[in-house]
Amino acid sequence: MIAFKDIVAARERIRDQIYLSPCAYSETISQMTDNRVFFKLDNLQMTGSFKERGALNRLLTLTQDRTRRGVIAASAGNHGMAVAFHSQRLGIPATIVMPVHAPLIKLTYARRYGARVRLHGADYDGAFEEAERLAKEEGSSVIHAFNDPAVVAGQGTLGLELHEQNPELDAVLVPVGGGGLIAGIALALKEANPKVRIIGVQSEQIPSMKVALDKGKVVHLPPATTIADGIAVRAVGEIPLELARKYVDEIVTVSEGEIANAVLLLLEIEKTVAEGAAAVALAALLNRKIRISGKKVALVVSGGNIDVNLISRIIEGGLIQDGRLTRLSVVVSDRPGSLARLSQKIAEQNANILQIEHVRGFGDLAIGETEVEIILETTGWEHIRQITEAIRKEGFQVIVHR
Repeated sequence: MIAFKDIVAARERIRDQIYLSPCAYSETISQMTDNRVFFKLDNLQMTGSFKERGALNRLLTLTQDRTRRGVIAASAGNHGMAVAFHSQRLGIPATIVMPVHAPLIKLTYARRYGARVRLHGADYDGAFEEAERLAKEEGSSVIHAFNDPAVVAGQGTLGLELHEQNPELDAVLVPVGGGGLIAGIALALKEANPKVRIIGVQSEQIPSMKVALDKGKVVHLPPATTIADGIAVRAVGEIPLELARKYVDEIVTVSEGEIANAVLLLLEIEKTVAEGAAAVALAALLNRKIRISGKKVALVVSGGNIDVNLISRIIEGGLIQDGRLTRLSVVVSDRPGSLARLSQKIAEQNANILQIEHVRGFGDLAIGETEVEIILETTGWEHIRQITEAIRKEGFQVIVHR
């Protein structure tokens, strides 16, 4: 276990090598959630995530012999990049084992930082098994992503910064994967201000910390897919779990659609690029997963390493979740002019048709009828309601696909 003094020591150890990320106030999100909301932007670290804190602290505690033998880390991406970057700076040989389907941006940068990269397993757990095997074979030191006292202490430095930047916070929302970040933050903040609420947020696809706290022990969940790949950890660490039991007030979960919408809002409103794992805190606050109002709330934006091949799909999902992209099925008469009349009605409602397609021969359609599928660009759910109401008044049957 670690103590508050270990986090303070980690802060002194890494202070000059880690960016003091801002804790920025958001007027728009504050109005949307009826709170005073601040974003702790650790996506602005050199490697794009908070993982540098714990990785660097652990590397700086290695003996000279261990440094010479090199290090190895298993990672869904961010921890691996952090280990690779700081190992290169410190002249330590590094091997990073990532899941086979790790985001390309994280894979590319780990290699760019000079690490030997191996791909193994479908998820973090599979990669970790291979990392342990290689470490035994080669005599290198494993830098665990979350179940290591020095790593947890390093992550806790983010909590110290939060307290210094805003000592009167009422609540802090933290993304949770293996638990290292929330464990360190919770220890640091609760020791500094016992009244602050510490709330963890996970993808509902892999709620490993929530299940572990409910069961009172580490539980290995089955594999699952989530756009929050950075927190897709099937079993939390024993060290983070013990600290979470003592210091964390609540764990909540968010859906894939809610995460996608939060990524989109961070891009549009805050001009901030956040990966899925980093957007879960905002998703929880926006979707009222916790009862909090009129309070000072900090949301940890833990990383910004999102694959460009994924971001367009996340944006599309966010637009759908927000009601700004919708799909309608409309039954029209299969006669000249029917489609033009439908298009005119949609135009009158100031909606933009992105795609339109006839679907003939399927469903319970009468002779002389056809179904038209339309994808529309709209301003939100109220706009969709107005569009469908106007279409129905013209005698068309319409279904909105959510």
